[in-house]
Amino acid sequence: MLDFAIFAVTFVVVLIITVIYLYPGSSKVTTIPGVEPSDPKDGNLADIFQAGSLHEFLVDLHADHGPIASFWMGEKLVVSIASPGIFEKQAHVFDRPAELFQVFEPVLGSESLLFTNGGAGRQRRSKYDPCFSEEAVGKMCATFQNLSEELAGKWMTMVDDQHIPLCQHMLALALKGILLTLFGVYFKDDKAVLSVRRLLDICCLDMETQVLSGEMPGEGSQREKRFSEAKQKIQEMFKKVINERKSNQGKDSLLDVIIASSRSESQALSDTLTFLVQGFHSTGSLLAWTFYFLASHEDVQEKLYQEVKTKLGAHVKFSELKNLKFLQQVVSESLRCAVVYPWAARVQDFDTELGGHTVPKGTPVIHALGVVLQDETLWPRPNKFDPERFSHENLDNIKPFSFEPFGFAAKRKCPALNFTQTEVAVIVALLIQRFKISMVEGQLVKPVYGLVSHAEDEIWVTVTGRK
Repeated sequence: MLDFAIFAVTFVVVLIITVIYLYPGSSKVTTIPGVEPSDPKDGNLADIFQAGSLHEFLVDLHADHGPIASFWMGEKLVVSIASPGIFEKQAHVFDRPAELFQVFEPVLGSESLLFTNGGAGRQRRSKYDPCFSEEAVGKMCATFQNLSEELAGKWMTMVDDQHIPLCQHMLALALKGILLTLFGVYFKDDKAVLSVRRLLDICCLDMETQVLSGEMPGEGSQREKRFSEAKQKIQEMFKKVINERKSNQGKDSLLDVIIASSRSESQALSDTLTFLVQGFHSTGSLLAWTFYFLASHEDVQEKLYQEVKTKLGAHVKFSELKNLKFLQQVVSESLRCAVVYPWAARVQDFDTELGGHTVPKGTPVIHALGVVLQDETLWPRPNKFDPERFSHENLDNIKPFSFEPFGFAAKRKCPALNFTQTEVAVIVALLIQRFKISMVEGQLVKPVYGLVSHAEDEIWVTVTGRK
C-alpha cells in the first residue's frame, strides 16, 4: 500500500511538472533545447542582431545546444536543425514559412513563388524548372563566354598595377548574364543593365539593413522615399518588359514560361523579380568569393590554370565543363567556405518528430546550411580553403546531406542551381586562362551574412596577363 502511495504521489508530481513545462502559456512549449526569449514581444531578435546575423546566431545556438535547437522570433517559436541526419528527415518537405521571408514582399510582391506553398507552388516549379535543365543551360554557355570576353577586354586595359573592384565587376557580370539569358533582348544595352543594377542595389541594401539590424525605414524619411522610388521604378521597368514580350512571345526563355504560366500580370511580375533578385545576388556573390579564394591561394590558382590550359579551348562547350574536375572542386569548396546561402526553412501543418522531439505544427524549421558546411566534425579544419576535399579520392568521406549549399528539401532547392554553377564555371575558367589574379596587399576581408553572404567591403585585386 505504501509503495502504491509513493508511486501515485510521484506520478502526480511528474504530471504537474510536465503540464507546467509544456503549458502553452509558458515560453517552453517544446522539449527541444534552446534559448528562452530575451524579450516577451521580440523574442530573441535582439540576440540575433547582436550576433551580427541569423547565421552567426545559429552557429552559437548549435554550439551550445546541439544539432536541434529552438529560439524565438518575436512571439513565434522557431526550430533550427544542423545535422545531416536530421536534414534527411526534412528532405521531402516543400512548404516554406512565409513569415521568415517577409522582408522580400515589398519588392517581389505577395504572389511571388517565394511565398507560394502546396500544390500551387509545386505546379509553378514544375513549369519553371525545365528552363534550368542541363540542355537549356548548355545553350547559354555562348552568352556566358561573350560576357567573359567582354570583361577580359576591360581587364586587359587594367593589367599589372590598377586595382580592380572584384565584387563590383562580378555582380555586374552576374546581373548581365541573368538579364540576357533569362529575359532576352531587352537588356543588350549596357545603360539598361546599369539602371537595373542601381535600382536593385538600393532595394537590396534596404532589405539587408532590415535583416541584419532590424532597423526599419522611418515613415517619410529619405531612406523610405529612396526605397519606394527604386521599388516602383524597377517594377514599372519589368511590367513594360513583360507587356512587350507578350506581343512578341517566344517559347524558350524563362520569361516566356512565366508569362504563359501566370494567372495574372501581378503574378508574372512577382516571379520575374523573384528570379532576378535571388539569382543575381547568389551568382555574383559566388563569383566574387571564388576569385577571392583563388587570388588568396596561388598554388590552387596555378593548378586550376594548368587544368584549363590543357583541357579547354578558346571556346567553352558545355560538354567540356565536365572534364574540368579541379574547377568543379574549386567551385564546391568556394560554396562551402563562403556559405553563400546561410540557411533555408520549411514548415508543416501538422505535428512532426525531429531528433527525438515533437515539433508543433506551423513551427518554422530552419535548415542551418552554413553551420553544417563549417562543422569541424564533418569538415576537418573547416576554415581552410582546400578543394581537395572534393577530389574523387575524398568524395566517399562526404556524408549525405553534409554538402547542401543551395538547400535540399523536396523540389524547392534553388531552381537555378545548374545555371549558377555553369555561369560561374565558364567565367572562372576563361578569366583564369587569361589572367593571374592577385590580392592587393593590406586587406582584411570580412564576410557579411545578409540576404546572401558577401564581403563587408570591396575586394581589390590586380591582374597580370598570361602568355
